[in-house]
Amino acid sequence: MSESDDAESAEAQTPEPDAPADSEAATENALLFGVWEVSEMAYSDPSTKRYLNVTPIAHTMGRHASKQFQKSEISLVERLINRLMQNEENTGKKQQATRIVRDAFDQIHERTDENPVQILVTAVENAAPREETVRLKYGGISVPKAVDVAPQRRVDQALKFIADGVESATYKSTTTAAEALASQLTGAADYDVETYAISQKEERERVAAAAR
Repeated sequence: MSESDDAESAEAQTPEPDAPADSEAATENALLFGVWEVSEMAYSDPSTKRYLNVTPIAHTMGRHASKQFQKSEISLVERLINRLMQNEENTGKKQQATRIVRDAFDQIHERTDENPVQILVTAVENAAPREETVRLKYGGISVPKAVDVAPQRRVDQALKFIADGVESATYKSTTTAAEALASQLTGAADYDVETYAISQKEERERVAAAAR
């Protein structure tokens, strides 16, 4: 056998690298925390749908940190984790915040027997305020004015309300952060006005309605 024949046979036996489509399919079939399916989420609010990105990746290692307006490319779960880090107890502790979310998801599944990622999506949609007020100055007088809230800010505000509710429920309390987060998400998903996130949304919209 000639050297050219040997080279051709070696090329034929060399496995081809995986195609990009295969890697994309693998990502779509991956499970969040190795448990939860994220490929089939139901959205009830079309205005915020494009900003509720749900992926099986809970830690992107700051991949989008230096890119302007790229926070909506981050998974909604990771954005919740990042939001939980923005207080004194969890500042900079991403692994701890991730464990809190993972444990809260387990508790949500035990309580509702539903996919906790879907509960999170529904909770954010319900807790996102549609109106808020700004201050306009006319001469020396400051006048409140009701304005519509941009969809991206609506998602930001909903995550803030949820995180603030968790912090409020655990302050000087025996309630764990995971239990508080599970209660906040299930309550917001059911649109329970006793839930901190929903009460804050209702308050924002009530003030805005009075300032129309």
